[in-house]
Amino acid sequence: MPLRRRHLPAIAALAVAAALAGQFAEARKKDKAASSHAMDEQRRAIHALNRLTFGPRPGDVERVKQMGVDQWIELQLHPEKIEDAALRARLEPFRTLVMPTKEIVENFPPNELIKQVANGKLALPSNPTERAIYEAQLQRLEDKQERKEKEKATKSVPQASDTPATDIDKESAASNPVNDSKCRDGACPVSAGSASTAETEQEAEPKAGRSVKPREERVRTEALLNLPPNDRIKEILQMSPEDQRALDFKGPKADALTEGMSPQQKEIVMALNNPEQVVANELMQAKLMRAIYSERQLDEVMTDFWFNHFNVFINKGSDRYLLTSYERDAIRPHALGKFEDLLVATAKSPAMMFYLDNWLSVGPHSDAALGIAARNSRARRNGGPPRKAKGKRNSGLNENYGRELMELHTLSVNGGYSQEDVTEVAKVFTGWTIEQPAKGGDFHFDPRMHEPGDKMVLGQSIKENGEKEGLKVLHLLAKNPKTAHFVSQKLAMRFVSDEPPAALVDRMSETFLKKHGDIREVLRTMFKSPEFWAPETYRAKVKTPLEFVVSAVRASGANVDDARQLVGTLNNMGMMLYGMQPPTGYSMKAETWVNSSALLGRMNFALGLANGRVRGVRVDPEDLAGGKMTTDAVKTDGAKVQPDPQQSLAMLESSLLNGDISQQTHATISKQLEDPKISQRRLDDPKRPPNTAAITGLLLGSPEFQRR
Repeated sequence: MPLRRRHLPAIAALAVAAALAGQFAEARKKDKAASSHAMDEQRRAIHALNRLTFGPRPGDVERVKQMGVDQWIELQLHPEKIEDAALRARLEPFRTLVMPTKEIVENFPPNELIKQVANGKLALPSNPTERAIYEAQLQRLEDKQERKEKEKATKSVPQASDTPATDIDKESAASNPVNDSKCRDGACPVSAGSASTAETEQEAEPKAGRSVKPREERVRTEALLNLPPNDRIKEILQMSPEDQRALDFKGPKADALTEGMSPQQKEIVMALNNPEQVVANELMQAKLMRAIYSERQLDEVMTDFWFNHFNVFINKGSDRYLLTSYERDAIRPHALGKFEDLLVATAKSPAMMFYLDNWLSVGPHSDAALGIAARNSRARRNGGPPRKAKGKRNSGLNENYGRELMELHTLSVNGGYSQEDVTEVAKVFTGWTIEQPAKGGDFHFDPRMHEPGDKMVLGQSIKENGEKEGLKVLHLLAKNPKTAHFVSQKLAMRFVSDEPPAALVDRMSETFLKKHGDIREVLRTMFKSPEFWAPETYRAKVKTPLEFVVSAVRASGANVDDARQLVGTLNNMGMMLYGMQPPTGYSMKAETWVNSSALLGRMNFALGLANGRVRGVRVDPEDLAGGKMTTDAVKTDGAKVQPDPQQSLAMLESSLLNGDISQQTHATISKQLEDPKISQRRLDDPKRPPNTAAITGLLLGSPEFQRR
């Protein structure tokens, strides 16, 4: 099949990608050498924007210079003083962001809740819309159970040993990212279609057994699309669950189905197909919208940093529902506050307790483990003879949280604690549990699960005191010098270099201890340090996939109406939002993200973004290249001429990279401008304008743009 002409620029540009990717390491060395002179005000503004934000937008460098770099940094340290109304307007359609967890669960029921309704333990909601969502999921559950019965019956019949696996088995195995053994070094490759386990399970369900034939399905769908939005949603809600499932809820067809509907109506339509995915989708889209559009950029960077530090995995059961509150109520309010407050908030968060299984942890000698009846628990605590219930429960002491609390959250892996300390800390946090997690319950301390007696942690006695034992341990860890050093080192790694200078980390640690873990003060110490402004730090940090994608969108001045494809792009790049299964979080180091395949993937995205092939994102490269004058330049005598491709390249280098481009990268891209497929010029049409989209894509994928 012959290639279409519209495909040629992208194909020619991709041929350049390998050359640019090969220059990455070499260009990095050359840029370091070229940056030996001190930063002037222009470079200071660029550097501050690259480190404190998700990347500069068009015009940001000049705005920061006019305000003064130091004054701008101080303002970013106080986000409460920055108006962010434009972002709030963009987030308004995502209703789950402001819902209490219980309300999210009720409106977008998980499988556990649907099973309770099916078993008669819960009644269907009286609201017609909510009832339709529940009924659709009940039908899905019934279909799944019927399929299992059929499979069970099939398995009971003897079959040949070489019988191939079913399509369902193959699809399930191929689409389950959480068991991927390749999740190492802070990078977990996840496929674009695997945003949640629930989604992949439902996608794997066969389409057989519907009451409507394919042709009739198409006719019905076309009829729906011709209806006004309000009538369309009414018609959909009046359908039987079987007919609703015949609709296409994916990709462009789903967009057409919800075209013109209000945000709430769109939620309803998508919830009929997969209510769990609505919650995850809104959380992920909102994260990207905040990173792209918030004026409080440092606050967003720090929220992302702390979430990664106190990592929780979205695809672990109830955490699909608990993460919205976790980020909103535990992480974000404390991102620039006191570390101890942040530590306590994460420790008490149902999301963290569920992720590391602490909510199930039972003390070996607790009333619950010994089978002591609840009515006798008080007598036992008061020293009286308790009456035991029949039998005993397993102790169920879980050390996950105790270990990660010290290894990843505070002291570090070399923090000087022992296995005995891990066990003692685990005992301290027994009883820290969740009240009905499947229904969106909150933190609850259960004294019956708590291990009685004193504990010894890091050589200090923790007297028996119920819930307050945990608060005391968190306080001890928060003020520990090793915690100060570990947290300061991670912050310096994020903002300064992969291997931050020891002297800087020591000064930050001193501030941490002196200011009682005041995160804002620790950051201020770093931002005022000579190490932060050292010439060798300029454009020396390699961007993570999240930083790269968001910075490309910001630099291009793109307008994002729908961030779902951007979410899928990050999945493909191995950095699924909220999707790191191990508690380590994603790596911030270049070695994790720099390889030829990854760099070519970034180039592919950059070209797609610039050429308008990212669904839901609109870019106008002509604006970046100087607007209308680049395509309709005028001579002094009034005659119109088209711009030279080299002029467009120079303008785009200035707008996208502020002129920070190596001679080698410039030469590589410049050479390609002679290619008609890039320049869009032909011998018989010398006035045809250059392909600014292709040039923009090449620059966004260049080694220089890959670094901040």
